[in-house]
Amino acid sequence: MLLSFACFLTLLSSFVGQHVTFALQDVTSDLFGQENNGTVAAFGDFNSDKQTDIFIIRKQSELLIFLADLKAPYFKPKVHLTKEVFPSDFIISSVVPGDYDGDSQMDVLLTGHLNGSPLQTSVFVFWGRNQTLDQNKKEKLDKIFTDQPLVMDFDGDMIPDIFGTVDGSLEVCYLKARQQRCEKALNSTVAMRIPHSHAFIDLNKDFTADLFLTTTSNEFETWINKDGNFTKAPSGPSLENVKRVGQSAFVDFDGDGFQDHLLPVCMDDACAKSAIYLARPGGTKWVPVLMDFKRKDSVWGFVPAPEKPTSEELRIPITLHLGDYNLDGFPDALVILRNTSASSQQQAFLLENVACNDASCQEAERMFRVHWEQSDLSAIPRAVVATFFDIYEDGILDMIVLSKVEGKEELVIHALKNNFEADAYFVKVIVLSGLCSNDCPEKVKPFGVNQPGPYVMYTSVDSNGYLKNASAGQLSQSAHLALQLPYTVLGLGRSANFLDHLFVGIPRPPGGKDVRKQEWTAIIPNSQLIVIPYPQNEPRSWSAKLYLTPSNIVLLTAIALIGVCIFILVIIGILHWQEKKADDREKRQEAHRFHFDAM
Repeated sequence: MLLSFACFLTLLSSFVGQHVTFALQDVTSDLFGQENNGTVAAFGDFNSDKQTDIFIIRKQSELLIFLADLKAPYFKPKVHLTKEVFPSDFIISSVVPGDYDGDSQMDVLLTGHLNGSPLQTSVFVFWGRNQTLDQNKKEKLDKIFTDQPLVMDFDGDMIPDIFGTVDGSLEVCYLKARQQRCEKALNSTVAMRIPHSHAFIDLNKDFTADLFLTTTSNEFETWINKDGNFTKAPSGPSLENVKRVGQSAFVDFDGDGFQDHLLPVCMDDACAKSAIYLARPGGTKWVPVLMDFKRKDSVWGFVPAPEKPTSEELRIPITLHLGDYNLDGFPDALVILRNTSASSQQQAFLLENVACNDASCQEAERMFRVHWEQSDLSAIPRAVVATFFDIYEDGILDMIVLSKVEGKEELVIHALKNNFEADAYFVKVIVLSGLCSNDCPEKVKPFGVNQPGPYVMYTSVDSNGYLKNASAGQLSQSAHLALQLPYTVLGLGRSANFLDHLFVGIPRPPGGKDVRKQEWTAIIPNSQLIVIPYPQNEPRSWSAKLYLTPSNIVLLTAIALIGVCIFILVIIGILHWQEKKADDREKRQEAHRFHFDAM
Protein backbone atom coordinates (compact mmCIF):
# COMPACT_ATOMS: atom_id res chain seq x y z
CA MET A 1 0.00 0.00 0.00
CA LEU A 2 2.84 2.39 0.88
CA LEU A 3 4.60 1.61 -2.39
CA SER A 4 1.39 2.23 -4.34
CA PHE A 5 0.92 5.63 -2.74
CA ALA A 6 4.51 6.65 -3.45
CA CYS A 7 4.12 5.59 -7.07
CA PHE A 8 0.93 7.62 -7.29
CA LEU A 9 2.71 10.75 -6.04
CA THR A 10 5.56 10.17 -8.46
CA LEU A 11 3.16 9.86 -11.38
CA LEU A 12 1.31 12.96 -10.21
CA SER A 13 4.48 15.04 -10.05
CA SER A 14 5.51 13.72 -13.45
CA PHE A 15 2.16 14.70 -14.92
CA VAL A 16 2.33 18.17 -13.44
CA GLY A 17 5.88 18.56 -14.72
CA GLN A 18 4.89 17.61 -18.25
CA HIS A 19 1.81 19.81 -18.35
CA VAL A 20 3.01 22.66 -20.54
CA THR A 21 1.03 25.87 -20.71
CA PHE A 22 1.95 29.37 -21.75
CA ALA A 23 0.11 32.42 -20.58
CA LEU A 24 0.96 36.02 -19.85
CA GLN A 25 -0.01 38.08 -16.84
CA ASP A 26 -0.04 41.87 -16.88
CA VAL A 27 2.18 43.01 -13.99
CA THR A 28 2.72 46.59 -15.14
CA SER A 29 1.37 48.20 -11.98
CA ASP A 30 3.50 45.93 -9.79
CA LEU A 31 6.62 46.95 -11.67
CA PHE A 32 6.17 50.65 -12.42
CA GLY A 33 3.13 51.85 -10.52
CA GLN A 34 2.03 55.05 -12.27
CA GLU A 35 5.42 55.56 -13.93
CA ASN A 36 4.80 53.26 -16.91
CA ASN A 37 5.49 55.78 -19.65
CA GLY A 38 8.48 56.55 -21.82
CA THR A 39 10.72 54.64 -24.22
CA VAL A 40 12.60 51.66 -22.78
CA ALA A 41 16.07 52.14 -24.27
CA ALA A 42 18.46 49.74 -22.50
CA PHE A 43 19.02 47.32 -19.63
CA GLY A 44 21.91 47.06 -17.17
CA ASP A 45 22.86 46.61 -13.53
CA PHE A 46 23.57 50.24 -12.71
CA ASN A 47 24.04 49.91 -8.94
CA SER A 48 25.88 46.56 -8.95
CA ASP A 49 23.28 44.69 -6.88
CA LYS A 50 22.97 41.79 -9.37
CA GLN A 51 19.50 43.05 -10.34
CA THR A 52 18.92 44.37 -13.86
CA ASP A 53 17.77 47.98 -14.05
CA ILE A 54 15.87 49.72 -16.86
CA PHE A 55 16.92 52.88 -18.75
CA ILE A 56 13.98 54.94 -20.02
CA ILE A 57 13.90 58.00 -22.28
CA ARG A 58 11.23 60.61 -21.66
CA LYS A 59 10.27 63.66 -23.67
CA GLN A 60 13.09 62.58 -26.03
CA SER A 61 15.39 64.79 -23.97
CA GLU A 62 15.53 63.20 -20.49
CA LEU A 63 16.87 59.92 -19.13
CA LEU A 64 15.55 58.07 -16.09
CA ILE A 65 17.18 54.97 -14.63
CA PHE A 66 14.66 52.72 -12.89
CA LEU A 67 16.48 50.70 -10.25
CA ALA A 68 15.22 47.25 -9.29
CA ASP A 69 13.76 47.07 -5.78
CA LEU A 70 12.41 44.30 -3.53
CA LYS A 71 9.21 46.20 -2.76
CA ALA A 72 6.42 47.17 -5.14
CA PRO A 73 6.68 48.97 -7.42
CA TYR A 74 9.69 46.84 -8.20
CA PHE A 75 11.29 49.46 -10.46
CA LYS A 76 11.64 52.99 -9.17
CA PRO A 77 13.15 56.05 -10.93
CA LYS A 78 16.27 56.87 -8.92
CA VAL A 79 18.65 58.57 -11.37
CA HIS A 80 17.50 61.42 -13.59
CA LEU A 81 19.35 63.25 -16.36
CA THR A 82 17.32 66.32 -17.25
CA LYS A 83 17.36 68.14 -20.56
CA GLU A 84 19.38 70.95 -19.00
CA VAL A 85 22.54 68.83 -19.22
CA PHE A 86 22.21 68.61 -23.02
CA PRO A 87 22.37 71.28 -25.71
CA SER A 88 19.10 73.03 -26.47
CA ASP A 89 16.85 71.21 -28.96
CA PHE A 90 18.80 67.98 -28.35
CA ILE A 91 16.86 64.76 -29.05
CA ILE A 92 18.08 61.51 -27.44
CA SER A 93 18.08 58.58 -29.86
CA SER A 94 19.74 55.74 -27.92
CA VAL A 95 21.23 54.75 -24.57
CA VAL A 96 24.12 52.30 -24.11
CA PRO A 97 25.31 51.57 -20.55
CA GLY A 98 28.88 50.35 -20.11
CA ASP A 99 32.24 50.90 -18.43
CA TYR A 100 33.91 53.25 -20.91
CA ASP A 101 36.84 54.40 -18.77
CA GLY A 102 37.85 51.10 -17.21
CA ASP A 103 37.11 51.86 -13.54
CA SER A 104 34.61 48.95 -13.23
CA GLN A 105 31.73 51.35 -12.60
CA MET A 106 28.87 51.74 -15.03
CA ASP A 107 28.86 54.80 -17.22
CA VAL A 108 26.06 55.81 -19.58
CA LEU A 109 26.51 56.69 -23.25
CA LEU A 110 23.76 58.62 -25.00
CA THR A 111 23.45 59.42 -28.67
CA GLY A 112 21.25 62.06 -30.20
CA HIS A 113 20.99 64.93 -32.62
CA LEU A 114 19.79 68.48 -32.76
CA ASN A 115 16.27 69.10 -33.92
CA GLY A 116 16.34 69.21 -37.71
CA SER A 117 19.64 67.30 -38.12
CA PRO A 118 18.82 63.58 -37.78
CA LEU A 119 21.94 62.47 -39.69
CA GLN A 120 24.37 64.27 -37.40
CA THR A 121 24.61 62.07 -34.34
CA SER A 122 26.48 63.36 -31.30
CA VAL A 123 27.73 61.14 -28.50
CA PHE A 124 27.81 62.02 -24.78
CA VAL A 125 29.20 59.85 -22.00
CA PHE A 126 28.21 60.49 -18.38
CA TRP A 127 30.70 59.00 -15.95
CA GLY A 128 29.46 56.76 -13.19
CA ARG A 129 30.70 57.11 -9.65
CA ASN A 130 29.40 55.51 -6.45
CA GLN A 131 26.26 54.21 -8.16
CA THR A 132 25.23 57.57 -9.54
CA LEU A 133 26.04 59.82 -12.51
CA ASP A 134 28.03 63.00 -12.31
CA GLN A 135 25.92 65.36 -14.40
CA ASN A 136 28.59 68.05 -14.30
CA LYS A 137 31.31 65.83 -15.74
CA LYS A 138 30.44 64.44 -19.12
CA GLU A 139 32.48 63.66 -22.20
CA LYS A 140 31.32 64.79 -25.63
CA LEU A 141 32.99 63.07 -28.54
CA ASP A 142 34.63 65.38 -31.02
CA LYS A 143 33.38 63.20 -33.87
CA ILE A 144 29.91 63.54 -35.41
CA PHE A 145 28.51 60.23 -36.68
CA THR A 146 26.06 59.84 -39.55
CA ASP A 147 24.14 57.18 -37.62
CA GLN A 148 23.99 55.70 -34.15
CA PRO A 149 27.37 54.05 -33.46
CA LEU A 150 27.98 50.43 -32.51
CA VAL A 151 29.42 49.92 -29.03
CA MET A 152 32.02 47.15 -29.25
CA ASP A 153 35.44 46.13 -27.95
CA PHE A 154 37.56 46.91 -30.98
CA ASP A 155 40.99 46.40 -29.39
CA GLY A 156 40.13 43.53 -27.05
CA ASP A 157 40.96 45.32 -23.78
CA MET A 158 37.47 44.62 -22.36
CA ILE A 159 36.65 48.34 -22.33
CA PRO A 160 33.81 49.26 -24.74
CA ASP A 161 34.72 51.40 -27.75
CA ILE A 162 32.55 53.46 -30.11
CA PHE A 163 32.49 52.41 -33.75
CA GLY A 164 30.67 54.18 -36.58
CA THR A 165 30.74 56.23 -39.76
CA VAL A 166 32.28 59.70 -39.73
CA ASP A 167 32.36 61.70 -42.98
CA GLY A 168 31.95 58.58 -45.09
CA SER A 169 34.69 56.50 -43.43
CA LEU A 170 34.64 54.08 -40.51
CA GLU A 171 36.22 55.23 -37.27
CA VAL A 172 36.57 53.90 -33.75
CA CYS A 173 36.87 56.05 -30.64
CA TYR A 174 38.46 54.98 -27.34
CA LEU A 175 37.77 56.55 -23.94
CA LYS A 176 40.12 54.57 -21.72
CA ALA A 177 41.08 56.55 -18.59
CA ARG A 178 38.69 59.23 -19.93
CA GLN A 179 41.18 60.21 -22.62
CA GLN A 180 39.45 60.57 -25.98
CA ARG A 181 41.23 59.07 -28.99
CA CYS A 182 39.65 58.38 -32.41
CA GLU A 183 41.23 56.74 -35.44
CA LYS A 184 40.34 55.20 -38.78
CA ALA A 185 39.07 51.63 -38.65
CA LEU A 186 39.22 48.92 -41.29
CA ASN A 187 39.59 49.93 -44.92
CA SER A 188 36.06 49.46 -46.18
CA THR A 189 35.00 51.98 -48.82
CA VAL A 190 31.39 50.80 -49.03
CA ALA A 191 28.71 53.13 -47.69
CA MET A 192 26.92 51.82 -44.61
CA ARG A 193 23.15 51.47 -44.47
CA ILE A 194 21.08 53.83 -42.33
CA PRO A 195 19.71 52.56 -40.02
CA HIS A 196 22.48 49.99 -39.79
CA SER A 197 22.44 46.69 -37.91
CA HIS A 198 26.16 46.13 -37.37
CA ALA A 199 27.04 43.36 -34.93
CA PHE A 200 30.04 42.36 -32.83
CA ILE A 201 29.74 38.60 -32.45
CA ASP A 202 31.61 35.35 -33.07
CA LEU A 203 30.67 34.10 -36.54
CA ASN A 204 33.10 31.19 -36.96
CA LYS A 205 32.86 29.47 -33.55
CA ASP A 206 36.39 30.33 -32.41
CA PHE A 207 35.10 32.17 -29.30
CA THR A 208 36.44 35.50 -30.53
CA ALA A 209 33.97 38.19 -31.59
CA ASP A 210 34.02 39.19 -35.26
CA LEU A 211 32.56 42.27 -36.93
CA PHE A 212 29.48 42.26 -39.16
CA LEU A 213 28.58 45.34 -41.24
CA THR A 214 25.47 46.24 -43.23
CA THR A 215 25.88 48.27 -46.42
CA THR A 216 23.60 50.41 -48.56
CA SER A 217 23.39 47.82 -51.34
CA ASN A 218 21.52 45.36 -49.07
CA GLU A 219 24.69 43.37 -48.83
CA PHE A 220 26.86 42.56 -45.86
CA GLU A 221 30.53 42.57 -44.93
CA THR A 222 32.07 40.12 -42.47
CA TRP A 223 35.38 40.93 -40.82
CA ILE A 224 36.86 37.92 -39.02
CA ASN A 225 39.08 38.51 -36.02
CA LYS A 226 42.37 36.75 -36.74
CA ASP A 227 45.17 37.19 -34.20
CA GLY A 228 43.32 40.19 -32.79
CA ASN A 229 43.07 41.93 -36.17
CA PHE A 230 39.99 42.09 -38.38
CA THR A 231 40.33 40.55 -41.85
CA LYS A 232 37.61 40.85 -44.46
CA ALA A 233 36.00 37.53 -45.37
CA PRO A 234 34.30 36.69 -48.69
CA SER A 235 30.86 38.23 -48.99
CA GLY A 236 27.88 36.03 -48.32
CA PRO A 237 24.76 35.63 -50.46
CA SER A 238 22.68 38.69 -51.30
CA LEU A 239 18.90 38.83 -51.31
CA GLU A 240 17.17 39.69 -54.56
CA ASN A 241 13.71 41.14 -55.28
CA VAL A 242 13.54 42.69 -51.83
CA LYS A 243 12.19 46.21 -51.37
CA ARG A 244 12.77 46.75 -47.66
CA VAL A 245 15.38 45.15 -45.42
CA GLY A 246 15.04 45.03 -41.65
CA GLN A 247 17.65 44.69 -38.94
CA SER A 248 19.96 41.70 -39.09
CA ALA A 249 19.91 39.49 -36.00
CA PHE A 250 22.26 36.74 -34.91
CA VAL A 251 21.22 33.70 -32.93
CA ASP A 252 21.89 29.97 -32.73
CA PHE A 253 18.63 29.21 -34.51
CA ASP A 254 19.01 25.42 -34.84
CA GLY A 255 21.14 24.60 -31.79
CA ASP A 256 24.35 23.59 -33.55
CA GLY A 257 26.67 26.00 -31.74
CA PHE A 258 27.04 28.39 -34.70
CA GLN A 259 25.42 31.81 -34.95
CA ASP A 260 22.88 32.06 -37.76
CA HIS A 261 21.96 35.27 -39.57
CA LEU A 262 18.23 36.11 -39.46
CA LEU A 263 16.87 38.86 -41.68
CA PRO A 264 13.28 40.21 -41.82
CA VAL A 265 12.39 41.64 -45.24
CA CYS A 266 9.49 43.05 -47.24
CA MET A 267 8.95 42.09 -50.86
CA ASP A 268 7.05 45.34 -51.55
CA ASP A 269 7.18 48.88 -50.24
CA ALA A 270 4.01 48.49 -48.17
CA CYS A 271 5.23 45.23 -46.57
CA ALA A 272 2.07 43.46 -47.68
CA LYS A 273 4.28 40.46 -48.39
CA SER A 274 6.81 39.88 -45.63
CA ALA A 275 9.26 37.11 -44.84
CA ILE A 276 12.10 36.10 -42.53
CA TYR A 277 15.17 34.53 -44.08
CA LEU A 278 18.08 32.66 -42.56
CA ALA A 279 21.64 32.38 -43.81
CA ARG A 280 23.72 29.64 -42.26
CA PRO A 281 27.41 30.28 -41.50
CA GLY A 282 29.27 29.78 -44.75
CA GLY A 283 25.99 29.25 -46.59
CA THR A 284 25.54 30.06 -50.23
CA LYS A 285 21.90 31.09 -50.18
CA TRP A 286 19.07 32.37 -48.02
CA VAL A 287 16.46 29.96 -46.66
CA PRO A 288 13.00 31.20 -45.60
CA VAL A 289 11.96 30.33 -42.05
CA LEU A 290 8.66 32.25 -42.12
CA MET A 291 6.64 33.34 -45.14
CA ASP A 292 3.06 32.66 -44.08
CA PHE A 293 1.68 35.80 -42.43
CA LYS A 294 -1.96 35.01 -43.20
CA ARG A 295 -4.40 35.00 -40.30
CA LYS A 296 -7.80 33.68 -41.30
CA ASP A 297 -8.99 36.17 -43.94
CA SER A 298 -6.41 38.88 -43.23
CA VAL A 299 -2.77 39.24 -44.19
CA TRP A 300 -0.26 40.74 -41.81
CA GLY A 301 3.20 42.14 -42.42
CA PHE A 302 6.05 44.06 -40.88
CA VAL A 303 5.71 47.74 -40.06
CA PRO A 304 8.14 49.70 -42.28
CA ALA A 305 9.93 52.69 -40.84
CA PRO A 306 9.30 55.98 -42.66
CA GLU A 307 11.83 56.69 -45.39
CA LYS A 308 12.30 60.28 -44.25
CA PRO A 309 11.24 60.58 -40.62
CA THR A 310 10.98 63.94 -38.94
CA SER A 311 13.53 64.89 -36.32
CA GLU A 312 11.04 64.42 -33.51
CA GLU A 313 9.82 61.03 -34.72
CA LEU A 314 11.20 57.84 -33.20
CA ARG A 315 12.49 55.79 -36.10
CA ILE A 316 11.91 52.12 -35.32
CA PRO A 317 13.23 49.76 -38.00
CA ILE A 318 11.91 46.24 -38.60
CA THR A 319 13.51 44.30 -35.75
CA LEU A 320 13.44 40.78 -34.34
CA HIS A 321 13.90 40.72 -30.57
CA LEU A 322 15.10 37.23 -29.71
CA GLY A 323 14.85 35.04 -26.61
CA ASP A 324 13.97 31.49 -25.57
CA TYR A 325 10.57 32.02 -23.93
CA ASN A 326 9.85 28.28 -23.41
CA LEU A 327 13.42 27.22 -22.55
CA ASP A 328 13.46 24.43 -25.13
CA GLY A 329 16.92 25.39 -26.34
CA PHE A 330 15.75 27.11 -29.53
CA PRO A 331 15.39 30.93 -29.49
CA ASP A 332 12.04 32.50 -30.33
CA ALA A 333 11.24 36.05 -31.39
CA LEU A 334 8.94 38.99 -30.70
CA VAL A 335 7.90 41.17 -33.65
CA ILE A 336 5.49 43.97 -34.45
CA LEU A 337 3.07 43.20 -37.29
CA ARG A 338 0.38 45.27 -38.98
CA ASN A 339 -2.79 44.15 -40.66
CA THR A 340 -2.20 45.19 -44.27
CA SER A 341 -5.93 45.37 -44.91
CA ALA A 342 -6.51 47.57 -41.84
CA SER A 343 -3.36 49.61 -41.23
CA SER A 344 -4.57 50.92 -37.87
CA GLN A 345 -4.48 47.40 -36.41
CA GLN A 346 -0.95 46.85 -35.17
CA GLN A 347 0.27 44.60 -32.38
CA ALA A 348 3.07 42.41 -31.05
CA PHE A 349 3.29 38.72 -31.88
CA LEU A 350 5.33 35.84 -30.55
CA LEU A 351 7.17 33.72 -33.12
CA GLU A 352 7.91 30.25 -31.78
CA ASN A 353 10.91 28.33 -33.06
CA VAL A 354 9.58 24.90 -34.08
CA ALA A 355 10.71 22.00 -36.23
CA CYS A 356 10.24 22.61 -39.95
CA ASN A 357 7.02 21.21 -41.38
CA ASP A 358 7.20 22.88 -44.78
CA ALA A 359 9.23 22.10 -47.87
CA SER A 360 10.56 25.66 -48.13
CA CYS A 361 12.50 25.46 -44.85
CA GLN A 362 13.90 21.94 -45.07
CA GLU A 363 17.45 23.23 -45.36
CA ALA A 364 17.05 25.25 -42.18
CA GLU A 365 15.46 22.28 -40.36
CA ARG A 366 13.51 24.70 -38.18
CA MET A 367 11.05 27.55 -38.72
CA PHE A 368 9.04 30.24 -36.96
CA ARG A 369 5.36 29.74 -36.18
CA VAL A 370 3.22 32.78 -35.34
CA HIS A 371 1.13 32.64 -32.17
CA TRP A 372 -1.90 34.36 -33.63
CA GLU A 373 -4.22 33.68 -30.68
CA GLN A 374 -2.09 35.10 -27.87
CA SER A 375 -4.82 37.16 -26.24
CA ASP A 376 -2.52 38.89 -23.76
CA LEU A 377 -0.49 40.46 -26.57
CA SER A 378 -3.52 41.24 -28.72
CA ALA A 379 -4.97 43.19 -25.78
CA ILE A 380 -2.25 45.81 -26.35
CA PRO A 381 -3.25 47.80 -29.47
CA ARG A 382 -0.86 49.99 -31.46
CA ALA A 383 2.25 48.26 -30.14
CA VAL A 384 5.49 49.65 -31.54
CA VAL A 385 8.22 47.68 -29.69
CA ALA A 386 8.25 44.28 -27.96
CA THR A 387 11.21 42.63 -26.28
CA PHE A 388 12.14 39.97 -23.74
CA PHE A 389 13.24 40.75 -20.17
CA ASP A 390 13.71 38.58 -17.08
CA ILE A 391 11.58 40.63 -14.70
CA TYR A 392 11.90 38.46 -11.60
CA GLU A 393 15.46 37.21 -12.20
CA ASP A 394 14.23 33.61 -12.25
CA GLY A 395 15.62 32.62 -15.64
CA ILE A 396 12.22 32.75 -17.37
CA LEU A 397 12.01 35.48 -20.00
CA ASP A 398 9.04 37.80 -19.62
CA MET A 399 7.98 40.52 -22.05
CA ILE A 400 7.96 44.30 -22.22
CA VAL A 401 5.76 45.94 -24.85
CA LEU A 402 5.68 49.64 -25.76
CA SER A 403 2.52 51.01 -27.31
CA LYS A 404 1.31 54.32 -28.66
CA VAL A 405 -1.84 55.57 -26.96
CA GLU A 406 -3.82 58.25 -28.71
CA GLY A 407 -3.71 61.52 -26.85
CA LYS A 408 -0.50 60.68 -24.97
CA GLU A 409 2.86 62.05 -25.98
CA GLU A 410 4.90 59.26 -24.38
CA LEU A 411 4.82 55.58 -25.20
CA VAL A 412 3.06 53.39 -22.63
CA ILE A 413 5.05 50.54 -21.08
CA HIS A 414 3.38 47.16 -20.54
CA ALA A 415 5.06 44.40 -18.50
CA LEU A 416 3.85 40.84 -19.08
CA LYS A 417 4.93 38.01 -16.81
CA ASN A 418 5.57 34.69 -18.54
CA ASN A 419 3.62 32.09 -16.55
CA PHE A 420 5.40 29.20 -18.20
CA GLU A 421 4.37 26.12 -16.22
CA ALA A 422 6.47 23.40 -17.85
CA ASP A 423 9.45 22.57 -15.69
CA ALA A 424 12.12 23.26 -18.28
CA TYR A 425 15.67 24.09 -17.33
CA PHE A 426 18.09 26.86 -18.19
CA VAL A 427 21.50 28.33 -17.51
CA LYS A 428 21.92 32.08 -17.18
CA VAL A 429 25.39 33.49 -17.86
CA ILE A 430 26.75 37.01 -17.51
CA VAL A 431 30.38 37.76 -18.38
CA LEU A 432 32.00 40.77 -16.72
CA SER A 433 34.91 42.84 -17.94
CA GLY A 434 37.59 41.10 -15.90
CA LEU A 435 39.40 44.39 -15.27
CA CYS A 436 39.40 43.50 -11.59
CA SER A 437 38.07 40.82 -9.27
CA ASN A 438 38.16 41.45 -5.53
CA ASP A 439 40.59 44.36 -5.71
CA CYS A 440 38.57 46.87 -7.75
CA PRO A 441 39.32 50.60 -7.46
CA GLU A 442 37.50 52.34 -4.60
CA LYS A 443 36.34 48.87 -3.44
CA VAL A 444 33.49 48.80 -5.94
CA LYS A 445 31.72 45.62 -6.99
CA PRO A 446 32.47 44.71 -10.62
CA PHE A 447 28.94 43.50 -11.41
CA GLY A 448 27.60 46.77 -12.84
CA VAL A 449 29.14 46.62 -16.30
CA ASN A 450 27.60 45.82 -19.68
CA GLN A 451 30.28 44.00 -21.64
CA PRO A 452 29.95 43.54 -25.42
CA GLY A 453 31.65 40.65 -27.18
CA PRO A 454 31.78 37.59 -24.85
CA TYR A 455 30.60 34.32 -26.36
CA VAL A 456 28.97 31.44 -24.46
CA MET A 457 28.34 27.85 -25.56
CA TYR A 458 27.33 24.68 -23.74
CA THR A 459 27.28 20.99 -24.62
CA SER A 460 25.11 18.46 -22.85
CA VAL A 461 23.11 15.28 -23.38
CA ASP A 462 19.32 15.44 -23.61
CA SER A 463 16.86 13.01 -22.04
CA ASN A 464 17.07 10.79 -25.12
CA GLY A 465 20.84 10.51 -24.96
CA TYR A 466 21.56 12.82 -27.92
CA LEU A 467 24.23 15.49 -27.86
CA LYS A 468 22.73 18.96 -27.35
CA ASN A 469 24.46 22.32 -27.55
CA ALA A 470 23.63 25.96 -28.00
CA SER A 471 25.50 29.26 -28.11
CA ALA A 472 24.91 32.98 -27.78
CA GLY A 473 26.80 36.25 -27.91
CA GLN A 474 26.54 38.90 -25.22
CA LEU A 475 25.44 42.41 -26.24
CA SER A 476 26.34 42.00 -29.90
CA GLN A 477 24.24 45.00 -31.04
CA SER A 478 23.54 48.34 -29.40
CA ALA A 479 21.94 50.75 -31.90
CA HIS A 480 18.34 51.48 -32.89
CA LEU A 481 16.63 49.98 -29.82
CA ALA A 482 18.38 46.63 -30.06
CA LEU A 483 17.30 46.16 -26.40
CA GLN A 484 19.64 43.25 -25.82
CA LEU A 485 19.99 41.94 -22.30
CA PRO A 486 23.32 42.16 -20.44
CA TYR A 487 23.17 38.42 -19.80
CA THR A 488 22.52 35.25 -21.77
CA VAL A 489 19.70 32.80 -20.99
CA LEU A 490 20.20 29.42 -22.66
CA GLY A 491 17.30 26.96 -22.51
CA LEU A 492 18.08 23.32 -21.75
CA GLY A 493 14.67 21.79 -22.43
CA ARG A 494 13.32 19.21 -19.99
CA SER A 495 16.66 17.52 -19.50
CA ALA A 496 17.76 17.88 -15.87
CA ASN A 497 21.25 16.60 -16.63
CA PHE A 498 24.32 18.54 -15.62
CA LEU A 499 25.90 20.58 -18.39
CA ASP A 500 28.88 18.56 -19.56
CA HIS A 501 30.80 21.60 -20.74
CA LEU A 502 30.23 25.35 -20.62
CA PHE A 503 32.63 27.45 -22.68
CA VAL A 504 33.14 31.21 -22.33
CA GLY A 505 35.33 33.27 -24.67
CA ILE A 506 36.22 36.95 -24.75
CA PRO A 507 37.68 39.18 -27.52
CA ARG A 508 41.44 39.15 -27.92
CA PRO A 509 43.74 42.15 -28.39
CA PRO A 510 45.78 42.87 -31.54
CA GLY A 511 48.60 40.39 -31.83
CA GLY A 512 46.92 37.94 -29.48
CA LYS A 513 47.43 34.55 -31.08
CA ASP A 514 45.82 32.49 -28.34
CA VAL A 515 42.04 32.33 -28.02
CA ARG A 516 40.96 33.59 -24.61
CA LYS A 517 38.39 31.05 -23.47
CA GLN A 518 37.72 28.85 -20.47
CA GLU A 519 35.71 25.72 -19.87
CA TRP A 520 33.65 24.70 -16.85
CA THR A 521 32.23 21.23 -16.38
CA ALA A 522 29.26 19.74 -14.52
CA ILE A 523 27.26 22.98 -14.30
CA ILE A 524 24.02 22.59 -12.37
CA PRO A 525 20.84 23.39 -14.38
CA ASN A 526 18.70 26.35 -13.30
CA SER A 527 21.74 28.28 -12.19
CA GLN A 528 23.10 31.74 -12.85
CA LEU A 529 26.80 31.92 -13.61
CA ILE A 530 28.69 35.19 -13.19
CA VAL A 531 32.02 34.84 -14.98
CA ILE A 532 34.90 37.14 -14.04
CA PRO A 533 37.66 36.72 -16.65
CA TYR A 534 40.48 37.96 -14.42
CA PRO A 535 43.29 38.06 -15.34
CA GLN A 536 42.12 38.32 -18.92
CA ASN A 537 45.14 36.56 -20.46
CA GLU A 538 45.05 33.67 -17.97
CA PRO A 539 41.82 31.75 -18.61
CA ARG A 540 42.79 29.07 -16.09
CA SER A 541 42.53 31.71 -13.38
CA TRP A 542 39.09 32.96 -14.36
CA SER A 543 36.48 32.62 -11.64
CA ALA A 544 32.77 31.88 -11.81
CA LYS A 545 30.18 32.58 -9.14
CA LEU A 546 27.25 30.15 -9.22
CA TYR A 547 23.77 31.08 -7.99
CA LEU A 548 20.98 28.50 -7.99
CA THR A 549 17.36 29.13 -8.96
CA PRO A 550 15.06 26.37 -7.61
CA SER A 551 12.70 24.91 -10.20
CA ASN A 552 9.13 23.68 -9.87
CA ILE A 553 10.33 20.09 -9.64
CA VAL A 554 11.89 20.93 -6.26
CA LEU A 555 8.46 21.93 -4.93
CA LEU A 556 6.84 18.83 -6.43
CA THR A 557 9.51 16.60 -4.92
CA ALA A 558 9.06 18.26 -1.54
CA ILE A 559 5.28 17.77 -1.70
CA ALA A 560 5.73 14.12 -2.65
CA LEU A 561 8.26 13.58 0.15
CA ILE A 562 6.07 15.28 2.76
CA GLY A 563 3.07 13.25 1.56
CA VAL A 564 4.99 9.99 1.88
CA CYS A 565 6.21 10.98 5.35
CA ILE A 566 2.68 11.84 6.50
CA PHE A 567 1.39 8.56 5.08
CA ILE A 568 4.11 6.61 6.90
CA LEU A 569 3.31 8.43 10.15
CA VAL A 570 -0.38 7.55 9.77
CA ILE A 571 0.49 3.88 9.21
CA ILE A 572 2.83 3.94 12.20
CA GLY A 573 0.12 5.58 14.31
CA ILE A 574 -2.47 3.00 13.27
CA LEU A 575 -0.12 0.11 13.98
CA HIS A 576 0.90 1.63 17.29
CA TRP A 577 -2.76 2.08 18.26
CA GLN A 578 -3.58 -1.51 17.30
CA GLU A 579 -0.57 -2.79 19.24
CA LYS A 580 -1.55 -0.78 22.29
CA LYS A 581 -5.12 -2.09 22.06
CA ALA A 582 -3.85 -5.65 21.87
CA ASP A 583 -1.59 -5.06 24.89
CA ASP A 584 -4.52 -3.70 26.91
CA ARG A 585 -6.62 -6.72 25.99
CA GLU A 586 -3.82 -9.07 26.96
CA LYS A 587 -3.38 -7.29 30.31
CA ARG A 588 -7.07 -7.63 31.08
CA GLN A 589 -6.96 -11.31 30.24
CA GLU A 590 -3.91 -11.75 32.44
CA ALA A 591 -5.56 -9.91 35.30
CA HIS A 592 -8.71 -11.98 34.92
CA ARG A 593 -6.69 -15.21 34.92
CA PHE A 594 -4.87 -14.15 38.10
CA HIS A 595 -8.16 -13.40 39.86
CA PHE A 596 -9.54 -16.89 39.30
CA ASP A 597 -6.32 -18.54 40.35
CA ALA A 598 -6.40 -16.58 43.60
CA MET A 599 -9.81 -17.99 44.41
